[in-house]
Amino acid sequence: MNELLRGIQAEDGAAVAVADIPKAVTAARLVYGDGATQLFTVDGRTTYSERGGDSAGEWYVDDDGRFCSFWPPSYRACYVLRWMVEDGRIVGLRFTGLRDGVTFDGRYQ
Repeated sequence: MNELLRGIQAEDGAAVAVADIPKAVTAARLVYGDGATQLFTVDGRTTYSERGGDSAGEWYVDDDGRFCSFWPPSYRACYVLRWMVEDGRIVGLRFTGLRDGVTFDGRYQ
């Protein structure tokens, strides 16, 4: 288990506590089902990589305690984050868009 996640008691499908969002997203690179990857850094930057191309954006926790991302010049989205846990081990994050309800899973690499 990643050191950043040590001590977090998580159940599969449970919402990530607001205080744990920064640890959850920066614990490791995430790999999505389509092979794309995403890296979140502690300074609020993110890089999404797919098919050899990278997109740079920003992430933050808004005033309502929601995880959000911003992709210049104008795309902004907020998500509910839920833990993915297998055999008692945190293996990734499930993102559900607040605007559209679309869900996607990212597994820690």
